Amino acid sequence: MSYCELSDYVPVNHVYYPLLKDTNNREDVMRKVNLRMHEEEKFTTIKKLVETNGNKEAAAIRLGCSKRHINRMIRGYREQGKAFFLHGNRNRTPANKVDQSTREDVANLYVTKYEESNFTHFTELLAEKEEIGLSCSTVRTILMEKGLLSPMATKKTKRNLKKILEARLELTSSSKEQAQLKNQIVELELAHPRRARKAHFGELIQMDASTTCWFGGQKSYLHLAVDDCTGAIVGAWFDAQETLNGYYQVLRQILSDYGIPYRFLTDRRTVFEYVRKESPRLENDTFTQFGYACKQLGIDIRTTSTPQTKGRVERMFRTLKSRLLTELRLEGATTTEQANEFLNHYVKKFNDRFALTIDYTTSVFESSPSAEKVNLILAVLTRRTIDSGHCLRFQNRFYQPVDAAGIPVHYRRGTSCMVIQALDGSLYTAIGEQVYALDWVPEHTTGSSEFGVQAPPVQTRKRYVPPMSHPWKAKTFEDHVKAQHHYQEKVLPPFEEVIYSQEIFY
Repeated sequence: MSYCELSDYVPVNHVYYPLLKDTNNREDVMRKVNLRMHEEEKFTTIKKLVETNGNKEAAAIRLGCSKRHINRMIRGYREQGKAFFLHGNRNRTPANKVDQSTREDVANLYVTKYEESNFTHFTELLAEKEEIGLSCSTVRTILMEKGLLSPMATKKTKRNLKKILEARLELTSSSKEQAQLKNQIVELELAHPRRARKAHFGELIQMDASTTCWFGGQKSYLHLAVDDCTGAIVGAWFDAQETLNGYYQVLRQILSDYGIPYRFLTDRRTVFEYVRKESPRLENDTFTQFGYACKQLGIDIRTTSTPQTKGRVERMFRTLKSRLLTELRLEGATTTEQANEFLNHYVKKFNDRFALTIDYTTSVFESSPSAEKVNLILAVLTRRTIDSGHCLRFQNRFYQPVDAAGIPVHYRRGTSCMVIQALDGSLYTAIGEQVYALDWVPEHTTGSSEFGVQAPPVQTRKRYVPPMSHPWKAKTFEDHVKAQHHYQEKVLPPFEEVIYSQEIFY
């Protein structure tokens, strides 16, 4: 098939169709030539120049080219007509086009191995672990063609994909394909209200916990603290449940790495849960215990029942669920200990990649207390009473108070006391204005002098007993408990009048 002469062009509705001659069938066929805007301008200018024998210099100025190129276009116009102005790469396959097999591999890898990753993270993993070097836009195009949506997709992207899937659903007749398309249609989500970031590092720390199958195939809770100013993760800890220990571990990380922040913003889920369960066990009340520790450190704590108010940490969970899940699976973490150990270096890597630069000159973090003081401040405080055996019962075990010299001390039955369980598990008790260590009293002795089995000698040793300068005052804790609104409806008895009973403690 060859190009025809200029006289063979036929105008139809102001579009020129070259009349092509098929050398095999000896029949004339029509071939439409569609030009883009800049190509149409060149064609119109050269056509007028040829028909009117116009000024080539003026045409060169209009088209922004040289007179030599004007002569080249005139020659091409006379030989090929309008088709000369088509770009040479029109309808050609690009040299950098990704082959079909690679596209299938990328889609299969995302579905089978990296299904929880966002597209940017998936692109990084392809280059790092699969040696497939593609741009993020190329990966996004491949996955979007398969109807796969990123966990970080915006409302607009979800809406556009939904329209595409609905159009495919109308065209397909296969029931199996229809079922797949229906499952892929994504519902729109409500937008979160926006607010400005805080101006200073440490001015507001948002805290929360999220549950999912992070590792090992069982649900666990990730306790997280995010700085509102920089978006940096300042504390992270895995636990089997949303526990006080999890929040304490996060606070310990903040105190040891940065110092004392100005304010915490947390949810009120645990408060509502314990009111609903009507549990009077203060050691389980995360808000009260954590709030008391914050009071001793001088940290203001605010609570909210609206997730949008602490959107920074909520969105952080969304990001981590699309990245950390994959990283933990590739790391092979199956236990809580392994996951927490992995967090130690992953959080630093994550902050280097995503957090804003920390300006320590505008930091409002106060100097951190010593590690010993942090261990004692982050304690669980529980009411107990001395029984007739001069002991107290805690966690189904009996303990006896001992002084700094390791000598047991005795108080009468019914004496009120407060058990203090430090962060490292050490047990102390505060009775009146004194603090004592606690020794476990076993139910059975390890030996018998009557039958020749001697127990190992018990040596009196000095015990570390914290000074009472620490704010472990019963009255202080009692006032703090009464100040909590979820205890105001049910007035607690005074600390001195609490009796050791199943009704109150169990």
